[in-house]
Amino acid sequence: MAVPGFLARSRIVAPPGWTRWLVPPAALSIHLSIGQAYAWSVFKTPLEKTLGLTGTESGLPFQLGIVMLGLSAAFGGTLVEKNGPRWAMTVATICFSAGFLLAALGVATGQFWLVVAGYGGVGGIGLGIGYISPVSTLIKWFPDRPGMATGIAIMGFGGGALIASPWSSAMLGSSPTTGDIATAFLIHGIVYAVFMTMGVLIVRVPADDWRPAGEVKQAAAKPMISTANVSAANALKTPQFWCLWIVLCLNVTAGIGILEKAAPMITDFFKGTSAPVGTASAAGFVALLSLTNMLGRFVWSSASDLVGRKNIYRFYLGVGALLYLVIALTTNASKLVFVLCAMLILSFYGGGFSTLPAYLKDLFGTYQVGAIHGRLLTAWSAAGVLGPLIVDGIADSQKAAGKTGPDLYQLSFWIMIGLLVVGFVANECVRPVKEKFHEPVDRGAVGSEA
Repeated sequence: MAVPGFLARSRIVAPPGWTRWLVPPAALSIHLSIGQAYAWSVFKTPLEKTLGLTGTESGLPFQLGIVMLGLSAAFGGTLVEKNGPRWAMTVATICFSAGFLLAALGVATGQFWLVVAGYGGVGGIGLGIGYISPVSTLIKWFPDRPGMATGIAIMGFGGGALIASPWSSAMLGSSPTTGDIATAFLIHGIVYAVFMTMGVLIVRVPADDWRPAGEVKQAAAKPMISTANVSAANALKTPQFWCLWIVLCLNVTAGIGILEKAAPMITDFFKGTSAPVGTASAAGFVALLSLTNMLGRFVWSSASDLVGRKNIYRFYLGVGALLYLVIALTTNASKLVFVLCAMLILSFYGGGFSTLPAYLKDLFGTYQVGAIHGRLLTAWSAAGVLGPLIVDGIADSQKAAGKTGPDLYQLSFWIMIGLLVVGFVANECVRPVKEKFHEPVDRGAVGSEA
């Protein structure tokens, strides 16, 4: 595949003395933009009222977007490794922005399928390519602190809704019309295109012989950190890949179930109590979850550099199951307990994403880590369907049965507890990759070619 000169990897090799600390801001410009996906719940109720949709139907653009994220990351991972981050970021910018423009046209013409195809289909491709575009580059720039580096960038994806949620709510107003929603989508597409372009212009890759100043090499590898490299093709043959696939899928399912329906969930949960939650407060809850999602991506992934990836996933999955249990048992007795538990669950959700690239680097090396990461994100696609399907589907069926409040979600919470326990067991099964899957030393050292 021919890549134009301006976008080619060879054009963005950093000169001597170039600071690696410009790479995280470049990555953040992409991730803060595509992280808007986590604010989709702000659009759900206005779309339902304006276009006459059910809760399940209004979740379709988000669900398809997550599916396309995983699929485009899986199939595009090798191209991202080969063509470099500038090419990938450009593709992401075009697709993500075009998705909003098509969604605006769909709302304006009353064609919901166009919203789904635009935001979910085309925009979802932008999500996938944009998500993985800076990851392998960051790991190559920060071999000494991979968890921290990927945490800085990927926290932008979690924090995107912190900006988008109040921004979108302000544009929609209290009683949005078709024109308001279409205009909001249009403005989002234009603004994000400009912001993402900054990352396209800034990003650089290190020279083949570059190493961080003052780097101290380990005398011996730790038990769960390999010094060998594994190709993307061989990674698929290992049990470690599929154990991590299960871990990611179930951890994401548990988090996305709350996140995708956050605004209507907290409203339903406390309806009829002495402290009901209004529209503005629900939007604030979405922003709060985005904040903890964002902070979790940096804090927990940085902690994983100290305590190890396997241990931090034990924490995400084990404590996450206990938090869901607390919500299931306390129901709507305490708004503070509900909010705090949801915040922590979302911090583990975010931490699971940002720790994953470093976990893959530990197990499979840096040779084709971007391509391996892309393939593993198909687990996110599965979770993007499974999480909303469980929560939206059960809530709709319970509502049809005449139930209200916490009863709409109780069964969902018990299912999430079971899924997290299964994920915990899968993480326990992760072991170092066997030597038969390793690349020859001279080939594995190439680093960026896939």
